[in-house]
Amino acid sequence: MKTVGIICEYNPFHLGHKKQFDIIRQTFGQETAIVCLMSGNFVQRGAPAIVDKTRRAKAAVLCGADLVLELPVTYALSSAEGFAGGGVSILSGFCDCLCFGAETADAEKLLSVAKSLLSEKFLTLLKKHLEQGISFPGAREAALTDMGHDAALLRTPNNILAVEYCKAILAQNSSMQPMPILRQGSYHDEFPDMENPSATAVRTLMTGSKWESYVPREAADCFRDATLHTLAAGERAMLARLRTMTEAEFEELPYGSEGLWRKLMHAARQEATVEAIASAAKSKRYTRTRLDRMLMCAYLGITAQDLHSPAPYTRVLAFNNRGREILRLARRSGDFPNIGETRNGPYQLLEDRCGDLYGLFAEGAPEAPGIEHSSRVFYTP
Repeated sequence: MKTVGIICEYNPFHLGHKKQFDIIRQTFGQETAIVCLMSGNFVQRGAPAIVDKTRRAKAAVLCGADLVLELPVTYALSSAEGFAGGGVSILSGFCDCLCFGAETADAEKLLSVAKSLLSEKFLTLLKKHLEQGISFPGAREAALTDMGHDAALLRTPNNILAVEYCKAILAQNSSMQPMPILRQGSYHDEFPDMENPSATAVRTLMTGSKWESYVPREAADCFRDATLHTLAAGERAMLARLRTMTEAEFEELPYGSEGLWRKLMHAARQEATVEAIASAAKSKRYTRTRLDRMLMCAYLGITAQDLHSPAPYTRVLAFNNRGREILRLARRSGDFPNIGETRNGPYQLLEDRCGDLYGLFAEGAPEAPGIEHSSRVFYTP
């Protein structure tokens, strides 16, 4: 039985995600096992997931996944490199392939760019372009162009992650084979395409109405009565944290190199809203998503040291009978990463805090703390 891994957010799970499951099983057979490593209650763009992780994991299994594991929050809120590297490190032990969507569904081309990004020549060229004061993405493109690559390949969000997945596979000497599939439609579409909806568009609809036709029926059943979580609902909670942080706490934030932490601190002490803080701190050298992740880490109390330390475990969120067999075989072979039973120490406290603070993004009334201890693993035969 072939086991295919997917690193995902399912924010929310929609028809495009179900199509990916179908393609995997059309390629390898109906008995193929699908393991999803899914971001928990916070996602990589520096925002709360619109629906809590237990419902999203349940939806994935009901729609065809066999096992859903939680991507630790310190990987989920990392840059594309950290997000991909953390995910590959967890899935490598027991998955044969890593499947991901990309605007360029050419594994050899993606691997070629990834190999160049890991080279000493690239690092030398990157440093040269960064010293000219341009942003990291711009410097990366320029360095790749110097090396003879089509740098336009890294101008789309799914390609960027795809290359980072390939980089992580190469750097970690993983036995997983990359399996890119064509990502149709636009990642940031504000209006969903019926066959290839974007998660951005579906989230927008979920705060209003008429979203159910863009998600599988089983997922719609999971999401229909769910409490939605948005940045707008939790803005005052974020501002309360930002306005009471000390200089030392700002200095310990991830992504704050080259004095960015100080710029963010000054903005937090002068501006009235989270949007105004991010806008005041932004410059052409730093991407907006970097600032958004930095702001979310500030709110959650995640330091640079936290973000760069290996997560000590991952947790099972949902599974079926085939998923249970995957767990059994992986545990027997010793290839499976530490799971929830090993939870203890500082990382558990960090997770508990993140769970409690997630409840303050709930629309309507805030949710009570203790969510990490009250949630249950979903199982279906």
